[in-house]
Amino acid sequence: MQKEFHYYATYTAAYLAGFSHEESVEIAYSAALVDFCSEDYLAELSAPARAATTQLQLEMVDTKSDWAGRRKITEIWASFHFLPGDLYREVKKGGRRYEEKYRLICDVNSDLLVKTVELARGKGLQAVGLALHILADTWAHRYFAGTPSLVINNTNYSFYERVPGETGYEDRPVVFRHNPSGKDDPEKGIYVNTIYRSSENSVMNLGHGRAGHLPDYSFAVYRYLPAWGDYEEVLKNNPEDFRHAFGQMVYALKCLRTETPFEKDTYDTESVGPLEEEIRRILTHRSVESDLGWKELGEKLSGKTVPDFSVTDYCEEYRKAADGEKEETVLGRFFAAAIRQKNMVTQEICQSGNRILLKRKWGKSKKNRASDTK
Repeated sequence: MQKEFHYYATYTAAYLAGFSHEESVEIAYSAALVDFCSEDYLAELSAPARAATTQLQLEMVDTKSDWAGRRKITEIWASFHFLPGDLYREVKKGGRRYEEKYRLICDVNSDLLVKTVELARGKGLQAVGLALHILADTWAHRYFAGTPSLVINNTNYSFYERVPGETGYEDRPVVFRHNPSGKDDPEKGIYVNTIYRSSENSVMNLGHGRAGHLPDYSFAVYRYLPAWGDYEEVLKNNPEDFRHAFGQMVYALKCLRTETPFEKDTYDTESVGPLEEEIRRILTHRSVESDLGWKELGEKLSGKTVPDFSVTDYCEEYRKAADGEKEETVLGRFFAAAIRQKNMVTQEICQSGNRILLKRKWGKSKKNRASDTK
C-alpha cells in the first residue's frame, strides 16, 4: 500500500474507532514509519538494528543472497509486509524447500494476524500503528511471499489489468518495464517491475517485485498467473480488498481500545457504512501520485488538521533522551514493538517446523537439491 493509505487512512480509521485526534496522529505515524525504518535510519539514531522494519533499495543492493542475507530479508518482509497466511498449509507438490516457501505466502485473516493484533494490546500507540500497517498489507500483498523465491513470486506474460472502457470494464495487457528510475503510467498500462532473474533466491524475486507496484495501488484490478498457481489465474480486486482492509482496521482499533478480543474475518460496518460512497471514490481514483482523499476525509471527520508525515519527526526526542529513557520516547516504543513483532513471527515460523530461517547443510547432490524447488 502507498504511504497515503498507511498514514491518512490509518488516521481516519483510528478516529472512527474512538481515538482522539492526537492519538490518531501517533498511531498513523507509526503505521507509516514501518516503510522507512531501515538499518541505515536506525544507525543514524544509534538504535538497535534488530528493529528494522524495511530495507531500502540501496540496502537491498548490498544484501548478499547467502543464508544470512536471506534470513534478514525474510525476517523483515515476512514479519511486517507479507505476513504468512498459513504456516501449516497443505502443499501437494514440490519438495520440502518448496513447501517451506509456499507456506510463507501472504494472505488475509490468518492466525498470525490475530497474534499480531493481540501482541499490540496494552503496548502503546506505536505498537498499535505497527500492527495496523501489517494488517493493511495482508490485503495488498496477498498471494506473494516475503522471501526471495522465483518459484513462488514470479509472474509471466499473462498479466491483465481491468480498466474502465466505453462499454464497461475491459481487460488490457499490462506492459512491464525494468527501469528502476521509470514511472508507472496507468493510462497506458505501463508499469515498472523488477528484472527477471533465473536465480531462485535473487532479491529480484522478493514479494511482489515481479508485479511492480500494482498490488499497492488501490485502484488496480488485475488478473495474472502466479508461479505457484498451477496455471490457475488469480483475480485481484484492490478497491474491494482495500475497503475490507479499512473496515478490519477500524474493527481492530476498537478491539484494542477495549477488552474485546480480535477475531478473524470481522469488519466494522457501523462506523464505516455511512462513508462507503466516499471511500469507494477515494479507492477507485486512478492515480499513482499522492491522493489526498484520505487526508480530506480524516480532517472532515475530526475537524482537525492532520500534519504531513516526516520520517525525521521524533528523531531529536530520541537522540536527546538519556540511555535509560530512550525506550519511553515515541521512537523507542516503536522500536520495541518492531522487535517484539519480528521475534514473534520468527518464532512462529520456526515452531511450525519450517527451516527457512535455519542454517542448514543439505546432504543431497546438486541435482536433488535443485529438484526441491520445482
